[in-house]
Amino acid sequence: MTAGLVGRPGPGAADRIPPEPVPARMRPRDVLRTGAAGLRTRPLRAFLSALGIAIGIAAMTGVVGISSSSGAELDRTLAALGTNLLTAAAGQTLTGEEAEMPVEAEAMIERIGPVRAVSATGYVDGAKVYRSERIPEAQTGGVSVHAARLDLPATVGARVRSGTWLNEATHRHPAAVLGSTAARRLGVTAAGPDVQVVVGGERFTVVGVLDPVPLAAELDAAVLVGWPAAEAVLGFDGHPTTLYTRCEEARLESVRAVLAATADPEAPNEVDVSRPSDALAAKQAADQAFTGLLLGVGAVALLVGGVGVANTMVISVLERRAEIGLRRSLGATRGQIRTQFLAESLLLSALGGAGGVLLGAAVTAGYALYQGWPVVVPAWAAGGGLAATLAVGALAGLYPAVRASRLSPARALAAP
Repeated sequence: MTAGLVGRPGPGAADRIPPEPVPARMRPRDVLRTGAAGLRTRPLRAFLSALGIAIGIAAMTGVVGISSSSGAELDRTLAALGTNLLTAAAGQTLTGEEAEMPVEAEAMIERIGPVRAVSATGYVDGAKVYRSERIPEAQTGGVSVHAARLDLPATVGARVRSGTWLNEATHRHPAAVLGSTAARRLGVTAAGPDVQVVVGGERFTVVGVLDPVPLAAELDAAVLVGWPAAEAVLGFDGHPTTLYTRCEEARLESVRAVLAATADPEAPNEVDVSRPSDALAAKQAADQAFTGLLLGVGAVALLVGGVGVANTMVISVLERRAEIGLRRSLGATRGQIRTQFLAESLLLSALGGAGGVLLGAAVTAGYALYQGWPVVVPAWAAGGGLAATLAVGALAGLYPAVRASRLSPARALAAP
């Protein structure tokens, strides 16, 4: 009876049984510390791997930033010059010959109610331009001669870089204003009373040089002379070839609809009407398409960087099997080992991504300032770049992390 009592557990015996051990939880700070330990022990390898990520992100950020800066400059230019400019240019006849607008076309367009300003240029046929009489006749440099109204700069938004524009005192005499491209081709750097060019066999004094004209690019390669001087000296027939019209922004489409018929009532189909700001917008759309192509190149570079991170992590697992075995022997779970290596991969990619965003922003700022553009780095580009690096880091580190977690303590410690 006593023996039976000895084998029976007394009260509270169950309370003395030790509980199952519970693995300690790793706090976020501990995860970061253990993840960064592998990077600190191999700094050169970590730098080279992060550099691959940084190059891809820098390419993507720089492309988006430069494209956005260019778009901001275009918006600023259009805001300064306005989008309410229409041009009516002489087209071609049904037989394919050059059309001719009436001499009264300018006056007729001025009668349109919403029109606020009208100016014109006329192509002077047969007039060649040379720096001096010694230049061979075949070397015209692609420079054309146009008669111009006095109010042309105010209408198209042109600015004089050197000298002055034609005025009442000079537009009746052999005086010329050069477009920016024409001045470069003729070797003229600045206007002055001693600077002359040969126009149609006659010497013209260069009184002004224009800056590039965004809304009237055809003026950049032109030599502009006064309307009366073109008629008297160069035999100009007085027919305008391009009419520049400023109108109310709200009524622009209605003016555009009647502009050709007003300029040439007898042959409106021979007048080409356009909106210069549309051409600039089309150029921006083409630049955006090119930007998409460059973004693809940046994505390929990012993918290559991700492969480099994956390779680094796989080698790290192979080299640190003893460390993994020791940690497992001391109670680290598979999940903690997996978290450690995944955190290391994410940190490596995040460092590369942050460096790439900074590098891309610096490239954007440098190029934009060089071009005189506003510096624009969209927040979505920087945020998207960092998010892309984290995604690449997670994918690149997933397999090595799983592989590390599956190593048994005995095999890991026995590995050479």
